[in-house]
Amino acid sequence: MANYTAADVKKLRELTGAGMMDCKKALDEADGDVDKAVEALRIKGQKGVAKREGRSAENGAVVSLIADDNTSGVIVELKCETDFVAKGEKFQSVANELAAHIAKTSPADVAALLASEIAPGKTVQAFVDEANANLGEKIVLDRFAQFSDGFVFAYMHRTMPDLPPQIGVLVELDKADAEVAKGVAQHIAAFAPKYLTREDVPAEVVETERRVAEETTRAEGKPEAALPKIVEGRVNGFFKDATLLGQPYALDNKKSVEKVLQEAGVTLKRFSRIKVGI
Repeated sequence: MANYTAADVKKLRELTGAGMMDCKKALDEADGDVDKAVEALRIKGQKGVAKREGRSAENGAVVSLIADDNTSGVIVELKCETDFVAKGEKFQSVANELAAHIAKTSPADVAALLASEIAPGKTVQAFVDEANANLGEKIVLDRFAQFSDGFVFAYMHRTMPDLPPQIGVLVELDKADAEVAKGVAQHIAAFAPKYLTREDVPAEVVETERRVAEETTRAEGKPEAALPKIVEGRVNGFFKDATLLGQPYALDNKKSVEKVLQEAGVTLKRFSRIKVGI
């Protein structure tokens, strides 16, 4: 029997993130040599990466990193297969390292991010693959948002108390107002607007909504003369639901979000909402 202690098993688990039985087996095969056991587990883990490619990764976490002066900020979604891994310290550490790298390098998109070097000679893609191997689950990085042109604020929402945040919202105001930024970010987390303003809604989306509204109104047998007004009302209702500025404010539904911003004397320049797996 290999000569190793419980402390060796613990150390190997901390170094690799592998399960207890896998660590014991690796130490047995390495005759108690922790370094050799680490190498064996890495090889085993990398072999498992390809096998996990077809699996579904719908759990995970959203993490944020905001500059001390709120002039810039990042939110990033990292997905995994199970909530067990999602709430683990190692998984969240990987997500936070990715957020720090994004904040430092400002990649143009996910492709550029994955191709960038997070350490000398190691790309972000290799870093994610390494996490995949160490954690024994499919790990996916496919969304992030970064703002750096105003007052940036992040709100992170936990859907379950024992899980890391599952919803992250990043907002950017034209001037500092932490109270308004927090309130609007919480509103976005709860009501999930798709667009900021009416002008941001693609023309083809508006046309589809108008066509559906007209067909629905005709099917209801409404008078032909009343169709234009009814259809317009329904399209306006769509705008109210789909655009952030048109929605009734969560903390005071007698006012629209646009009205709240106007009263505070600030402009919301943009926002991003990420919910794990959606």
